[in-house]
Amino acid sequence: MKKYTFFLLVLSGLMACEPVKTKDIISGQFAHTVLIWLNNPDSESDKAKLEAGLKLLIENSDYVRSAHLGVPALTDREVVDNSYTYCLIVTFGSKEAQDKYQVEPVHKKFLTDCKHLWSKVLIYDSINVLEEGERLK
Repeated sequence: MKKYTFFLLVLSGLMACEPVKTKDIISGQFAHTVLIWLNNPDSESDKAKLEAGLKLLIENSDYVRSAHLGVPALTDREVVDNSYTYCLIVTFGSKEAQDKYQVEPVHKKFLTDCKHLWSKVLIYDSINVLEEGERLK
């Protein structure tokens, strides 16, 4: 029985490392990528305030379709910038939905409540060139 259990554990570990055969396309035609550098990147209080503000924004926006809130992965490659404190990626169904998000009260409140926390923000907006629901091989 021990050998069988060990075999299943090894097999499940190998299956977990198996490469993905197809990739789902991110939901939404418009991606809004925001890189944020905090004034005090070592302040746990400032990080908690920003995270709470971003989570409220994501949860309460009528226009955000999907979201990713992350920190630098600290990958060590020359082309990777790990200098920011947070990365927010939100997607929208269209550019028009993103335009409405920009003036949405919950977005304005986030800016009012949290803009004092950062020293720099860079934003990259893009429109999806892949068909929604398409899968890549």
